[in-house]
Amino acid sequence: MTFPSLLPQLPEVRGQYIENAPLSDITWLRVGGPAQVLYLPADEADLARFLAETPEDIPVHVLGAGSNTLVRDGGVPGVVIRLTPAFARTEVLEGNRIRIGTALLDKMAAKAAAKAGIAGLEFYVGVPGTIGGAIRMNAGCYGSETKDVLVEAIALDRRGRRLIVKPDELGHAYRHCSAPEDWIFTEAVFEGRADEPAAILERMDAISEKRAATQPIREKTSGSTFKNPDQTASKGRSAWQLVDAVGGRGRRKGGARFSEMHANFLINDGSASAADLEGLVEEIRAEIASKENVEMHWEVKRIGLPAGENA
Repeated sequence: MTFPSLLPQLPEVRGQYIENAPLSDITWLRVGGPAQVLYLPADEADLARFLAETPEDIPVHVLGAGSNTLVRDGGVPGVVIRLTPAFARTEVLEGNRIRIGTALLDKMAAKAAAKAGIAGLEFYVGVPGTIGGAIRMNAGCYGSETKDVLVEAIALDRRGRRLIVKPDELGHAYRHCSAPEDWIFTEAVFEGRADEPAAILERMDAISEKRAATQPIREKTSGSTFKNPDQTASKGRSAWQLVDAVGGRGRRKGGARFSEMHANFLINDGSASAADLEGLVEEIRAEIASKENVEMHWEVKRIGLPAGENA
């Protein structure tokens, strides 16, 4: 799939535009077609100008680490933004607070907080992806979530306006944020509590060991595929238990399969297409609805066009 040039319609920027940029190389599932344009902003001001001057009818997507994103085989029309290292800085503040750029990997955010003697962000060592994605989906694990430690976030809207957002404006719930889809988070302030760095690192090591023992983290995977369902409808069962209930553990379609280690993890064995992966999940989703009467929702974000579909 090759898209026509979009550059004549885009503003001049200090960052970099890459046309027909492969996205399979920068997503954890390693599948999918190209971005019509991949934009790497130089800094927040550069990104704000891009948003302000780009026609609103041009689709704009943000791709963080690509840890929970499935790019379809036909590629992504419009502009895909990937934040650069300029958006990955940290700054220790007073009052057990730390400012973190949203392009920073979650595990690196946990390490930065630990080094500063700030406890409470240890759970991020077990969360794949970046801080921007964590804010967008209220990411968490082992009993802690982003909303528990977030003080404020900085976002740019689709017109390039800079917004300072408090947690109660984000509507965080389980794997949910009610902020407009076109907001791009650029940095955030988190607050923990004082503790010895060695003690914090010990807890982080325990989380990492537990994750390695229970999740297929060395595979080409996107992490949890389904959100945990409504507990009343599911009779208290989690997503992986429902996948198990319909025989989904280890189920294959082409080069895609559900993990034998953790039934809610979708895996590319190296030969899968995006269609294989999406098709397998939809098969399992339909079976759970039919046999267990439970509606499942994707946790993985899907973007782009199926193979052969025109932009």
